[in-house]
Amino acid sequence: MKRMLVISDIHGELEKFEGLLETAGYHPENDQLILLGDYVDRGPNARGVLDKVITLQEAGALVLKGNHEDLMIKALTTQEERAWKRWAQINGGDMTLRSYGFTEADFAVDEQAEAFIKPTLQSEILTQHLAFITNLQHYIETDEYIFVHAGVQPGTPVSETDPHTLMWIREEFHKGYSGKKIVIFGHSSTDTLHGDSDNFHVYFGVNRIIGIDGGAVYGGQLNCLELPSQVVYLFK
Repeated sequence: MKRMLVISDIHGELEKFEGLLETAGYHPENDQLILLGDYVDRGPNARGVLDKVITLQEAGALVLKGNHEDLMIKALTTQEERAWKRWAQINGGDMTLRSYGFTEADFAVDEQAEAFIKPTLQSEILTQHLAFITNLQHYIETDEYIFVHAGVQPGTPVSETDPHTLMWIREEFHKGYSGKKIVIFGHSSTDTLHGDSDNFHVYFGVNRIIGIDGGAVYGGQLNCLELPSQVVYLFK
């Protein structure tokens, strides 16, 4: 049986991501790598991370969509002012755009204009990456585990759950899950799950939930959970 290595919430931290893969001794011929989303935003090199993720998927990695990919898709494929501002001005999309070579002048919005005009951004690689993240799946279910970005809806089969919930849910899942399968998730940094602002280690919940988002982009760390051993690797 292959090892399963699970990583989440890379957020543009390419050097940490590559360092973690090396620390875990990842070899695609021996290991099943599973990535739980949030490759972009806030960190310095979203473009580089997505290039790496695409290469890893081609080598056999399973790749899921996170809420930041969801935000990015909505911002770049609709004309909605709220979607654009939520991504580019609030949730770190500006850092993602900078990684593609755009400057603030390229993506700034004229706040004095009578109507919202979304910036026009031309980038072949951004277009390719947008197509890639748009087509990502929202969960993986095995006999023992459910892998998902944010969590599952308690009491509802994951296959019947709204994808938005799988990318965005928090406390209702953390406190209310009582299913038989172990759920591996990211999205909520583990310091919040531990209730300790200095503790970014993997969170093993008593109700068969395992949170692995180590808050790497907030001064924490990237975590890698090995299954079935539950050995943890980290890179700061």
